Amino acid sequence: MGKLSNDKLGKLLACIKADSRVLVPPLVGYDSGVHIIDSKYVAVASDPCTGVPEDWFGYLLINYAASDLALSGAKPEFCIITLLGAPSTKPEVFQKIMKQTCEAADELGIAIVRGHTGTYASLLDTVGVATVYGLVEPEKLITSGNAKPGDLIACTKPLGLETITNFSLIQKKLAQKLFGKSQQQNFSKQVRMQSCVLEARELAESGAVCAMHDATEGGFVAALNELAEASGVGFRVDWEKIPRPKELVALQNYFKLSDEQMLAVSSTGTVLAAVKPELQGKAQESLSRISRSAYFLGEFTSDKKRVLVKRGKEVAFPSVADDPYERILVGV
Repeated sequence: MGKLSNDKLGKLLACIKADSRVLVPPLVGYDSGVHIIDSKYVAVASDPCTGVPEDWFGYLLINYAASDLALSGAKPEFCIITLLGAPSTKPEVFQKIMKQTCEAADELGIAIVRGHTGTYASLLDTVGVATVYGLVEPEKLITSGNAKPGDLIACTKPLGLETITNFSLIQKKLAQKLFGKSQQQNFSKQVRMQSCVLEARELAESGAVCAMHDATEGGFVAALNELAEASGVGFRVDWEKIPRPKELVALQNYFKLSDEQMLAVSSTGTVLAAVKPELQGKAQESLSRISRSAYFLGEFTSDKKRVLVKRGKEVAFPSVADDPYERILVGV
């Protein structure tokens, strides 16, 4: 389920011809692409949305793609929306989603330009796809491939916040048992934290970051490995510095998950960034303006080794993401 493995995705992309108009083509580990129109850089990102809480479908549809775009340093400005469903899908369902989508787009100042809506016998569930695009100044373009040795590794939200939130919404009774009723209710209200548009824009404007990636499917494992691969660097991360909410620990104990699985748990809305060490304070200051924090986990290295420090010992950082997101949300 979800994204193809990097190997399979690489083979899929191999048939795409190089084009001088495309500055950042489809690449493994990159959140958005960039092409040129009349000497202007246009960044584009596209994402699907399905299987999410119904009341937040439109919000997440817009913000999934807008977040990916913002990570490039671009301002999300325009979008195209596609809504598809099974033949039994009632018009009211599409209308509700579209209302949510319009409200989310308005919040970010994104204009909806075009789209497509339809029902198809091959579909069993509602599926949305948003393509968001906007301009980015050449000197402000940020990609996954620009992390440098010595850059600090920062994240903007705790590990697994998305998973904890959606678990609280979908598995309400079990979440109350594990977290307590008050915390279950608190996390149920944090769906907006699955967007990273605001912090990505702040970090980009600060000039303190060299590379950014959203820790979505595959969590920190996928995001850090992809940043390292794209940039040709290694990294050293301290397990004790990774912010892990007690609710995530409760999920780990209940589902008997390994630390490696926890590192890979889907954390959509959490930015992993390469921060220039001399501008660490500026990155923190930029995030504080929007009530976000920067957690510094380690640094990128020149030796290309990917190291996790646990209890004072160095071990190999997981090379493959074993994301337990679906298992947790099913509740078994």
